[in-house]
Amino acid sequence: MSIQANIAAVRRAIDEAAIRAGRDPKGITLAAATKVQTSDTIREAIRAGITVCGENRVQEFNVHWADGAYEGAQVHFIGHLQKNKVKYLVGKVSLIESVDSEELLRVIDSRAQKLGIRQDILLEVNIGGEESKSGVRPEEAEALAELAAALPGIRLRGLMAIPPAAQLSRGNGRYFAEMHQLFVDIKAKTYDNRSSMDCLSMGMSGDFADAIANGSTEVRIGTALFGQRPPMRING
Repeated sequence: MSIQANIAAVRRAIDEAAIRAGRDPKGITLAAATKVQTSDTIREAIRAGITVCGENRVQEFNVHWADGAYEGAQVHFIGHLQKNKVKYLVGKVSLIESVDSEELLRVIDSRAQKLGIRQDILLEVNIGGEESKSGVRPEEAEALAELAAALPGIRLRGLMAIPPAAQLSRGNGRYFAEMHQLFVDIKAKTYDNRSSMDCLSMGMSGDFADAIANGSTEVRIGTALFGQRPPMRING
């Protein structure tokens, strides 16, 4: 199937999942996870209706940005972010979804203030407590959210999570439910920032319907749109 056909199929599945959950499909953002895709593939996806691209690697982002590949779409950074690479993203990407420490938060804030802007961010939560994954522990998320809401160069938009790989269908339901409750709790407590807490990013190609059933407002889809990832290549 073509990328255009894949996008249409995924959008139908998102709509169906939202309707089953009693939600408005328009409240779900489809972020195309463009890891290792070429600039031409990104352009094709945007022509086919993609409005948000999710990038995992700063190096790839820089190449595609220089190519003008993202024209017509927003870019969200969804991969692990090192503090020394913040300067390449702040002021360019619409949303940094993977903020997982006070140190990273303060570096982003400092860079944003130098540019005279507020950078939209999500806090990444390690909801499964996995040693191999980044993300703040759930019990530490509220304190980090309070700091984010207080920093002048930061606008806290919500939370992001990548739960453990599920072995069975609907196996991540409890993690998604826990994330939704954490999102609701933090939104209720960060009073000064309440209007900005509008994004709960969770769900990928294999489990996005369950994520939507549990309140996700953004799903990050790669394989279902582009097929199995090709070998690493960033030129063109």
